Amino acid sequence: MSARTQAPDERDPAQQAAHVRYVLRLADTSLVLGQRLGEWVGHAPALEEDLGLANLALDLIGQARLLLTYAGELDGRGRDEDALAFLRDAPEFVNLTLAEQPNGDFGHTIVRQWLIDAWQLEIYQGLLVSADSRLGAIAAKALKETRYHHRFSSGWLIRLGDGTPESHDRVQAALGSLWRFTAELFAADEVDERMQAAAIAPALAELAPRWSARIDEDLAAATLERPPAQPYPWHGRRGVHTEHLGHMLAEMQHLQRTYPGVQW
Repeated sequence: MSARTQAPDERDPAQQAAHVRYVLRLADTSLVLGQRLGEWVGHAPALEEDLGLANLALDLIGQARLLLTYAGELDGRGRDEDALAFLRDAPEFVNLTLAEQPNGDFGHTIVRQWLIDAWQLEIYQGLLVSADSRLGAIAAKALKETRYHHRFSSGWLIRLGDGTPESHDRVQAALGSLWRFTAELFAADEVDERMQAAAIAPALAELAPRWSARIDEDLAAATLERPPAQPYPWHGRRGVHTEHLGHMLAEMQHLQRTYPGVQW
C-alpha cells in the first residue's frame, strides 16, 4: 500500500465512511452509465455507432470494476466488486441521477453521455494530484478513456445539433429534458468537503466553471441553446433516485440474485 494511502483502521470512522462513499459515487456512476449504454448493443442506428457505444460501455464497466474493488477494500467489510454491483439495493447506490436516465433515442443518449463525459473529464483531471495515490492511478487510466468518450459524444452532438431541422430539434429537446439533472454535478456536500480538505478530491466549485465553459463551447459548435437552470427533487449521489434506477437494477442484478453465490 502506498505511503500516501492510509489503511481504513488508521483513520477516524467518519473520514473512512466519506472516503468509501466518494469512491462509490465515481464507481456507481460509471457502472450505471455503462449498463445503460450496453442496452444499445444490437440496436444502434448503424454498425459503427453500435460498436462505438459498446466500447464506451466496456470502458465504463472497467472503470467501475477498479473503483468498486477499491471501495470494498477501503470499506473493510469483505465486499468485492460483484457484491457491491449486484447485491446492493437502489437506495444504496450513489451514482449521478443523470446516469440512470433511460436511453431514449440516439440523440438523447448522446446528450446524456456528453454531459457526463464533460464532468468526468474535470473530475479525473483533478484526481491526478490526489493524496490518495491509488485513486489517482485509477483516474489517470480513466482520463485517457474519457477523452475519447468526449470526442465521440461531442462529435455526435455537433453533427446532430448542426444537422437537419429534425436532428437539431430532437437534440435540443433532449438537452432540455436532461439539463435539470446537471445541478447535481457540482452540488458539494459533507463527503466532498471532507475529501477536499484531505486533498483526496478536487474542489467541485473550482471544476464547475471549467465544465461550464466546455459545455458552452460545444453547444455553440452544435448551434444549440443552453437551457435555463431548473430545480429537481432527486439527488442520486445521496441515494435519492428516480424510479428508473430500480427498474434497471432489477434487470442487471437478476442472475446474481436468482442464483446467489454461483461460481462460473
